Amino acid sequence: MTSDAVPVGGDPRRLLADVHNLTRQVRIAQRVTWLPLLILGLVTFGAIPVYLLSHPILSDCRAIPNGEVCRAFYIAPSIYWWTALTVAYIVIAAGFLRVARRRGLGPRVRPYVFAGLALVALSAAITAVFVVANPLPYPDTPSRSAELLLRTLDPTGIIGLALLVLAWLERRVTLLLFATIYLVVVLVPVNFGWGAGWHGDTQFVPQLVINGTVLLLGSAGFAYAHRRGLSR
Repeated sequence: MTSDAVPVGGDPRRLLADVHNLTRQVRIAQRVTWLPLLILGLVTFGAIPVYLLSHPILSDCRAIPNGEVCRAFYIAPSIYWWTALTVAYIVIAAGFLRVARRRGLGPRVRPYVFAGLALVALSAAITAVFVVANPLPYPDTPSRSAELLLRTLDPTGIIGLALLVLAWLERRVTLLLFATIYLVVVLVPVNFGWGAGWHGDTQFVPQLVINGTVLLLGSAGFAYAHRRGLSR
C-alpha cells in the first residue's frame, strides 16, 4: 500500500503555486519598511542642532602658508550618533514586534537590529582608534579609498549598510535599490552644490538635510506602496 501526499484530483503544480503565494503574502505582511526609514530619518535631522550647538576640539595644529590647520573632533555629535542610533534600533525592534503580534506573525527584525548595533559599535571603535587615540602623525590629504572607507563607516554610512541587511532579510529588490541610492548620496556625496562654500559648524547641515530627506521620502514611499498592495 502506498500513500499519496497530493489530494485526490489535486494538481501538484497548483498546490506548489499556492504555497509560494502564501509564503509571499506572509513575507509582505511582515514588512514594516517605512518604520526604520522614518526613525533613522528623524535621527539624522536630530543631528543638525547638535552640530550647530557644539564646538570641535582642536589638536595637532600646524602652520601653513595662510594660517594653520588642526585636527577637529566633534565629541557631542559623535556621542549623539552612537546613542541615538542605539536607541533607534531598539525602538525599531519594538515596533516590528508590535506589528508582528498584531498580525500574528513572527518578525524577521533581529538580524537587522543586531547588524545595526554591531555597525554602530564598529563605527565607534574606528573613531576611537583613528581620532581619539590618534596614534598616527598628522596625515596629508587622505587617499580616495581611505576617504571612502571612512565615509562608509561614518554614522550616516552605516545606516545604509544596515538597510542592505534589511533588504536581504525581506528579499526586497526595491529596498535594495533604495539602500544603494542612499549610499551613493552619502558616499559621493550628492549635495547639488548646496553649502559647497560653508565652513565650520554649518558645513554638515546641507548633507544631513539631504540624507534625512532621502530617508523620510523613502519611508513615505514604502508606506504608500504597502497600503496600495504594491510591496515587492
